[in-house]
Amino acid sequence: MQQGLFSTNDENSTGTPLAHRARPHRREDYVGLNTLIKRYPFLSSDKFPSLLIWGPPGTGKTTLAQVLTEHSDKEFHTFSAVLSGVADLKKLIAQVKETKSLYGKDSVIFIDEIHRFNKAQQDALLPHVESGSFVLIGATTENPRSSVNRALLSRMQIVELYTHKHANLVQILVKTAQKEGVEFEKDEFELMAEYSNGDARKALNNLEMGIELKKADEFELDKFKKIILENARNYDSNQDRHYDVISAFIKSMRGSDPDAALLWLAVMLDGGEDPVFIARRLVIFASEDVGNADLQALNMAVNGLQVVQQIGMPEARITLSQVTTYLASTVKSNAAYMAINEALDYVQSNPTQEVPLHLRNFPPKNHPVKYKYPHAEPGSFVKQEYAPPQAPQFYRPKDNGVEKNIKDRLSKLWNGKKTY
Repeated sequence: MQQGLFSTNDENSTGTPLAHRARPHRREDYVGLNTLIKRYPFLSSDKFPSLLIWGPPGTGKTTLAQVLTEHSDKEFHTFSAVLSGVADLKKLIAQVKETKSLYGKDSVIFIDEIHRFNKAQQDALLPHVESGSFVLIGATTENPRSSVNRALLSRMQIVELYTHKHANLVQILVKTAQKEGVEFEKDEFELMAEYSNGDARKALNNLEMGIELKKADEFELDKFKKIILENARNYDSNQDRHYDVISAFIKSMRGSDPDAALLWLAVMLDGGEDPVFIARRLVIFASEDVGNADLQALNMAVNGLQVVQQIGMPEARITLSQVTTYLASTVKSNAAYMAINEALDYVQSNPTQEVPLHLRNFPPKNHPVKYKYPHAEPGSFVKQEYAPPQAPQFYRPKDNGVEKNIKDRLSKLWNGKKTY
């Protein structure tokens, strides 16, 4: 996918951010529009349908909406899904309907972050989109199939934008620098593009910073790179990257790779992740993935959680590192985790499990089977039924670490009765 930001317009106000001044106003200036049209042929028509433009930040969602509108000679209205309510929306809808009735001129209502609209706001759009009172273009960084209600979704076409390719970002930067009348070396453009994470707005912000340094005669490549790196790392606390990184963290520990686990721990801490959240996941991991193979693991994780809660950052990073490296390096067993899952599945798939009479709090006095007190027997063990006879075996300890000792003991105690 190739789409980008570059403008030949005359917006040269020094108070306007470069990323805004560089927006294209013509279809031919929108880098990659032809590639988009191949995927979505309806974009080539002046009579394009209502659209949901979906993609990461800085991929040209707003710019695409503006370029399409300007080419179609429709009036363009923006509406904030964050700052405005249903009353404001109804007022705008009445305005565009009046414009169409009096002057025969169609309008586009562009709603940025449309996923933030509540159900009432989305429902208010339905009849007007259905009747064609205006063309609705919504922009979102979240998958519209899950963030926009189905009724509205069925009346719109989804256009998905992807992060920019490196070559396209360099092209955007070179053209914009030429328009601004500032020269950079090839490796300097490469640096700006490389550390923008496919975000054209971020790349242009890097360029703008470079331009300011050049004008002040303070541009040094190493210094510039350090500044860019400070702002180049992406992280979010409740979206895909948050879940992707914690997933990689857990899987690295499960795979006994402490170095990889430390990498993802550092990514989370650098991104501002809540250290208590990380510590809680370590506690879960200690039971789920280490289990009875290392009885020290859960104690260490719980102690780590308490320490993190009490001292906070930045010192908490040391404790998180200690617990992470220990859990990643130690022996693993998920037998306890699998056992409770199997037990729950059995209970939920069968009728009520009746407690055997001899195990009940007040067993019948005349019941022939009596409860035997294990501590009164040699080795504090006696074979007797502790569950209904049809109940299966759930726990299957592994030959890993301390759990092998557990397995050997249970095998000896229940020889012939259970298989370990």
